[in-house]
Amino acid sequence: MQPGFFLGVAMSAAPNVALDAAQLGRSLKRIAMEIAERNGGADNIVLVGIVRRGATLAERIAAELRANGRRAVPVGTLDISSYRDDGKGLPGDPRLIGRDIPFSLDAKRVVLVDDVLYTGRTVRAALDAISDLGRAESVQLAVLVDRGERELPIRADYVGKNIQAPPGQRVFVRLAEIDGADAVVVGNAR
Repeated sequence: MQPGFFLGVAMSAAPNVALDAAQLGRSLKRIAMEIAERNGGADNIVLVGIVRRGATLAERIAAELRANGRRAVPVGTLDISSYRDDGKGLPGDPRLIGRDIPFSLDAKRVVLVDDVLYTGRTVRAALDAISDLGRAESVQLAVLVDRGERELPIRADYVGKNIQAPPGQRVFVRLAEIDGADAVVVGNAR
């Protein structure tokens, strides 16, 4: 494949497809089953997806739980931009989307959902935001991809796939609802 665009991402070199659409779907089914097994079903669970792709993944996990005969699990979305500690998403940033969590987090088992776990800073910001919203019974973390190389001591409870990306390369999660196709690719961004 020539350098250029792949699934809507400008790539400076041929990307490596780490998960195709079928593998991504199986990973989400497995995550949903593990969530139900660990929590003894879906009672008292809420899913909170980190905007943008984590929110879409949370909706898909909720659909997998329902497909397996579980009750409907409430799903909310959280934009953690204003909680970041790296200068991104400063107050007044027009990109801030906010949150849509139309239920209480008090005494709930919150499953925080994101697409890629890397440094841990996004999860740390999400934990700060969740603590501002209520007193959860517990917070669990589900990610589609764990690429390692943490800066903070954060570990996911549910992982679709562990991926080692070479230095200087990024992991791109592409979802049909946002990008027109499902895939996880590793490559150099232009």
